[in-house]
Amino acid sequence: MLTAQVADSSSTFQVAPGVSHTRFVRLSGPLVVNVLRVDLRQRQLSLRHVRAHDQLRSREPLSGMVRRLEAAGDEVVAAVNADFFDLATGENENNQLVDGEWWKGLKVTASPFGTYENVHTQFGLDSLRRPLLDRFQFAGEARSRNATVPVIALNALVRAGPEGTALFTTRFGPTTPTDTGRAVAEVALASAGHRGDTLLYVRRGLVATTSGGAIPAGGAVLAGYGARAAAVSAMAPADTVRVLLWAIPRPPRASPLALLVGGWPRIIRDGASVAADAPAVEGTISHNAEVRHPRTAVGFSRDSSTLLFVTVDGRSKQSVGVTLVELSAILLDLGASQALNFDGGGSTTMIVRDTIVNTPSDPAGERAIGNALLLVRSRGDLRRQP
Repeated sequence: MLTAQVADSSSTFQVAPGVSHTRFVRLSGPLVVNVLRVDLRQRQLSLRHVRAHDQLRSREPLSGMVRRLEAAGDEVVAAVNADFFDLATGENENNQLVDGEWWKGLKVTASPFGTYENVHTQFGLDSLRRPLLDRFQFAGEARSRNATVPVIALNALVRAGPEGTALFTTRFGPTTPTDTGRAVAEVALASAGHRGDTLLYVRRGLVATTSGGAIPAGGAVLAGYGARAAAVSAMAPADTVRVLLWAIPRPPRASPLALLVGGWPRIIRDGASVAADAPAVEGTISHNAEVRHPRTAVGFSRDSSTLLFVTVDGRSKQSVGVTLVELSAILLDLGASQALNFDGGGSTTMIVRDTIVNTPSDPAGERAIGNALLLVRSRGDLRRQP
């Protein structure tokens, strides 16, 4: 088994206060691993979930995301690719919470590759900067004077069934998706701000009985399907509609989530490898889980103070890659108590100080990806290292 305990060569340097980058090489693999270690107690550091071109559906190289944030004035210390995505559209497969804003909410992961439909593990940070791993499910509710409906999908079409309700914001695009197989009622909502974690809207216009309606700028559309169409239609014009969105399970001590991004699957739970259980728990396929590939992973220490990002090169003579079980062994050796596998293969990319430190496996080099996690440092006390 490949582990991090013995390396033929290893080098570590401080990227910024509280952030170090280590590269180690195992000739017997051969294996090349890059590790980013982040002290979450450093208040000047923040983790950003970034979408390609700031769109729900798009692809962009990780280096492009870094350049965009830096052009806007951010100091990007490091970055890694994150969730699995549709290669055609760039859309993530899991829930997405970006800077406290829900971009996408699902009951079941939208993966075409799992052996059965289920909820994949996701990585989150709560408002107290505590890292979390869980199989989060999206939940929501919309209330007006005359009706209350569960919101079971956000910026995603409700799966085929007898009924359902979805909320579409301008993050989804200019119009709602088409659904011709069920009764439909769509109502336009104008934004009226928020009260705490409750979004406030005002119901506008007529009820549309067909899908594909325009999403008002800055507002949203509430769509009811099947039997839920009647409840959505009962929301009267000019009514205030209160929308609450959250994730189940709720973070401990009721601290709201600030960031949420998916992966597949969890590989470490409470200091023990669970990678071998992934086919039964999260429906992983053997070609992904049990074959050596380039990998990206996130983990954190038992006391939640240290965050780890790991990339493993693969598909080359210099580094063969790892299975999920082997990846979990590396994370355990590095001190992870919890860990999640991110998208790998040609997507695996780590950037430290504007430099790609791993070797992407695609023949063309760096791949355009759908999303990433960027470590940003406030400008007050930035010290660049060589």
